[in-house]
Amino acid sequence: MLSACSPPPESTEQVQPQATTDTSESQDNTVVGLVSQAQAIHDRVLVLDAHADIVPPGTTSRYGDADGSSQVAPNKMATGGVDAVVLAVAVGSGPRTPAGDAEARAMADVELAGVMAIADADDRVVVVRSADELEQAHANGEIALLLGFQNARILQGSVDAVNEFYDAGVRVFALTHLGHNDFADSSRPVYIAESGGYEPTEEHGGLSALGKAAIARINELGAVVDVSQLSKPATLQAIELSQTPVIASHSNVRALSDVARNLSDEEIDLIGATGGVIHIAAFTAYLLDISDPQLIENIKAIRREAGIDERYSYPYELYWEIDNPEEQTAFLTAMRDLLGPTTVSRMVDHIDYLVERIGIDHVGIGNDFNHGGGIADFRNAEDALNMTLGLLERGYSAEDIEKIWSGNFIRVMRVAEAN
Repeated sequence: MLSACSPPPESTEQVQPQATTDTSESQDNTVVGLVSQAQAIHDRVLVLDAHADIVPPGTTSRYGDADGSSQVAPNKMATGGVDAVVLAVAVGSGPRTPAGDAEARAMADVELAGVMAIADADDRVVVVRSADELEQAHANGEIALLLGFQNARILQGSVDAVNEFYDAGVRVFALTHLGHNDFADSSRPVYIAESGGYEPTEEHGGLSALGKAAIARINELGAVVDVSQLSKPATLQAIELSQTPVIASHSNVRALSDVARNLSDEEIDLIGATGGVIHIAAFTAYLLDISDPQLIENIKAIRREAGIDERYSYPYELYWEIDNPEEQTAFLTAMRDLLGPTTVSRMVDHIDYLVERIGIDHVGIGNDFNHGGGIADFRNAEDALNMTLGLLERGYSAEDIEKIWSGNFIRVMRVAEAN
């Protein structure tokens, strides 16, 4: 990619998408001309990241930037021309007990308060609750924060709690993260240290009765159903049950990167057929080309050395089972060094695949910042122009790019609101 801030990597032959022609912004195909065109598009369109984790003010994240700060902090969004981000109130796996669920709810409440504190601390930032408010914030030159939700452990077994989070401003709901819960099966069953093995691949066969009721409630409220991190059966059931199109807020293509939490062609096709949108994530571990058997063997070797299950599902799986902090850091460092950084071009490969398969109206970007990373030319929100440039170089028009950055997401949000 001819990056706006870094030298171009080696080029590879790519399948060209059926992008439309834009005569107003595609005249000058020199490097300088392409950057100028990309900047003009980027400045005009509403640039939205459909998924990031929350780093409350005064805290740091080991998954954020090198200093622990948020990869979507308002100053970084402003620098990178990112107009909006969906910040997900999210928790990981934990004890499936009343005490464990209460702890998950307490963590969620801290994250909710953290988003409000981010907005209170910066006059440029507003929390929005509708598509109209989102577009008005962009017109006003404000940075918009939307609230998402991930992991129904937070609901403490009550579908009515969906209403509480909706009332607090949440507009995008995903039922699982790592590990199954009482509402749905996860694409990544959790390892149970006490039993020395994984959860079963399926607990509910997809969605439980609670999960099905939660999908109905999300629809009734006019919010968006998010299928990222659900198991394949749960994803297919959620799409079929939902009265409005769903999104996958941060999921990549399994045919290109065979990672358990990426989407199969069957899931992709159904999301497209029902009007939904799949948002590609800027996370090396979801963009792997694991057709290389040596890479898989090297991943397994690092896992064996760390003393954790070598079964391949996702390179970083189970790192939290390494008790010694220094050994845990050594494992993460070794795995990152093995995988190495990738580039925006690899993200566009996944976008191309989706466009070829289900069309331009069903693709978006959800970077999984503050829990992802490893993209050399898209380290955080400051580098977002490089994505616009990468799309332009691959043949996408300004109209296409606007759909990918936010138009498709806003369409689904409006359909949900009107339900």
